[in-house]
Amino acid sequence: MARVLVVGNGGREHAISDKLYREGHEIFMLGENPGVAQFGTCITCEVGELPAFCKEKEIDLVFVGPEAFLVDGIVDLLEKENIRVFGPNKATAILEGSKAFAKDLMKKYDIPTASYETFTDYKKAMDYVEKSDFPLVIKADGIAAGKGVIIAQNLEEGREALKEIMVDQIFAQAGASVVIEEFLEGEEFSLLSFVSGDKVMPMKVVQDHKRAFDNDEGLNTGGMGVYMPIKHITDLDIEEALEKVVRPTAVAMIKEGRPFKGILFAGLMKTKDGVKTIEYNVRFGDPETEIILLSMETSLYDLAEAVLDDREMEIKWKDRAYIGVVLASKGYPESYQKGFEIAGLDGLDSKVFHMGTKESDGKILTNGGRVLIVCAEGETLAQAREAAYKDVEKIKCDNLFCRKDIGHLSLK
Repeated sequence: MARVLVVGNGGREHAISDKLYREGHEIFMLGENPGVAQFGTCITCEVGELPAFCKEKEIDLVFVGPEAFLVDGIVDLLEKENIRVFGPNKATAILEGSKAFAKDLMKKYDIPTASYETFTDYKKAMDYVEKSDFPLVIKADGIAAGKGVIIAQNLEEGREALKEIMVDQIFAQAGASVVIEEFLEGEEFSLLSFVSGDKVMPMKVVQDHKRAFDNDEGLNTGGMGVYMPIKHITDLDIEEALEKVVRPTAVAMIKEGRPFKGILFAGLMKTKDGVKTIEYNVRFGDPETEIILLSMETSLYDLAEAVLDDREMEIKWKDRAYIGVVLASKGYPESYQKGFEIAGLDGLDSKVFHMGTKESDGKILTNGGRVLIVCAEGETLAQAREAAYKDVEKIKCDNLFCRKDIGHLSLK
């Protein structure tokens, strides 16, 4: 049994903690999560205090969840103190920390992606938008909690999106620079891999639903649900993604003097011209993690150790279908209220991960935009879907909503 500190306290980190706990490890978490508090120890402290905490508690491994910690250099801080930590260092995390860096890397090493331009000047960006064809994708360069992307359907929306990002600063400093790129049409999917230098250990592909409402309507979110398998993404598509995107990216980062150690998340689009790269993340996705780790038979702790030791390792999976349905606060991804009581969480057949909750006087309250994710499995996707929505109906809260069509593309 090892002692593991999980950094971050959302649904992804609950899922990571749950997987490691099921493997027999003792769990500590930086941040409060009522779900994790049932089996682990939640702590609050400043990042600068973590080295002392890890030494005092004899932590064997620190597993970093959120991108912000990685981009800010938490791995460098801990490695300097000889603390074993899983995740890319600051120099490598720029792959997610700057969309401009990522796009320039793809261009330099012929990794397929949408055509693009990068701007730091609002007027020049606006001039470019005025001359562009639509739809058009406008992205805040920095990290914005999965919400820094706006798809403009026409010139009016393009002007408004650019103003919101660069002038109104709705994504704060993340929008000081923007990437404007062509709109790709096709099926989006996520391929996550454990990467150590040029060693790539792919996970199962999953698909999440980014738009807030049914039929893929509404604003982009951090993800309203996720499922696998995806019947319209073939083994050939996955092999193409690995050979043209993931492995070349790992090699490119070595050539750039930034060898990758951690989880490389490739957001991909299957287009009529082949698989293209939408974006990179440098950590587990949320909500992808929640079902990936339920499906994974191999020890997550052993996989993390293999990456840190520069070893390859086979990943074994359950032959089952999985679905995760997110329950979000009404108003998300825009303004929303917190503090609503959640009832009905006991006695569910599905696995429920806490994305944005808090405990107060023995009650579980809403405390974020995305609040819970209900995850179910089955022999088929239809079975998993039925089980998940059956349990969703049992959860009672006056201020939650969910999409009713998660997984619909693979059920047609």
